[in-house]
Amino acid sequence: MYPTVLVHVTPVFYDCDMSSDNPFGAENQQERLDLAQWIVGFVDGEGCFSVPIFRNKTCKLGWQVQPEFSVVQGVKSVDVLHLMKCFFGCGHVGRNGRHDNHREDLYRFNVRSIGELSGRITPFFKVNPLRTAKREDFSKFSSVVTMMLENRHLTMEGIEHIASIASTMNRRKPSRFLESSEAIRQPSYVDT
Repeated sequence: MYPTVLVHVTPVFYDCDMSSDNPFGAENQQERLDLAQWIVGFVDGEGCFSVPIFRNKTCKLGWQVQPEFSVVQGVKSVDVLHLMKCFFGCGHVGRNGRHDNHREDLYRFNVRSIGELSGRITPFFKVNPLRTAKREDFSKFSSVVTMMLENRHLTMEGIEHIASIASTMNRRKPSRFLESSEAIRQPSYVDT
């Protein structure tokens, strides 16, 4: 069960001032633990770990791997996205161009920097595990981030491996990379 946590977000959170001389000190550890568990529950329901691979002519292999952690909310709940940005100490909050079936503007908190993903996001969710099927997507996402830290995305074999992992996440259709001519091995023709 998730603990009951009431979160009242005010502009004070945007400055990461948690109304204390030492917001990360012992007196606020319980509040921070409660907030951490609230964030886990919120991400379980509203978050997404994705690994898009898209064409980029400036990359050596012509393809770019761009892992992303994101949470999308309507404008009425944008304060929680700012809270997450403050909590993690990284990422961006901005207007999402899509409305989908919503009648209000959507905003998204996202983190794309490998350094921030590997230094803040993945360690947090390893210590505070997700509780739904999203845990498996996070595990795959974390392995891709590790592969990128090892520069495996800079080889065709590495991108192929990452694309095969990404295609099993978030009930996705196969990666465009996996369907591209660069990834499909051409049969060798032998003169007879």
